[in-house]
Amino acid sequence: MISSLLPDWVATCEAYHDASEDALFPAERDIITRAVQKRRSEFTTVRVCARAALAQLGIAPAPILPGLRGAPGWPDGVIGSMTHCDGYRAAAVALGSSGAGIGIDAEPHGPLPDGVIRLVARPEEYERLDALATGHPGVHWDRLLFSMKESVYKAWFPLTGRWLDFQEASITMRPEYGTFSAELLVPGPTVGGSEITAFQGRFVVSDGLVLSAITVGAGMG
Repeated sequence: MISSLLPDWVATCEAYHDASEDALFPAERDIITRAVQKRRSEFTTVRVCARAALAQLGIAPAPILPGLRGAPGWPDGVIGSMTHCDGYRAAAVALGSSGAGIGIDAEPHGPLPDGVIRLVARPEEYERLDALATGHPGVHWDRLLFSMKESVYKAWFPLTGRWLDFQEASITMRPEYGTFSAELLVPGPTVGGSEITAFQGRFVVSDGLVLSAITVGAGMG
């Protein structure tokens, strides 16, 4: 499902069932020694997905260890993103010569927990959510907004090394096309000599999940 949101220069893998921890490298297993089972399963399976996606690029298996703020430590010359939620894990990777950034996120298709939307949505986004709920009922647009902002952050952080708050990007969704844009309200990263002022992405609602994805092309501002 995630592959439908990404260009053909991105390799993907997704899983609906968890893999055995035997698939982990020792250095990876050390990280989750004291973790609860849910965390262990997520950590393991998303790395199995990531290695399968990397294999499509001809890259040999290697540990994928968390780096700064938990971002995946990809092999040299690789960009990528991982996501997991109940019943779903996925990874998307590409060669750095093909693109500058990837951000993906999956969430269960249900309303956000009480109080979360106040942390996520800006005033103009509340208005857009109301219009979407009226025009396209049956979709939990608040959850999609959250997913999109997670994808924004995952695309943003490897390019900047900086935190991005939920309130520092403004999302506009285009449900008729399955696309969205994220206007950056703080100075953006520079790619190909130009500052990025907005990210463009795609989304889908299917099989009890919402998925969003952003790619930044090589040399594209």
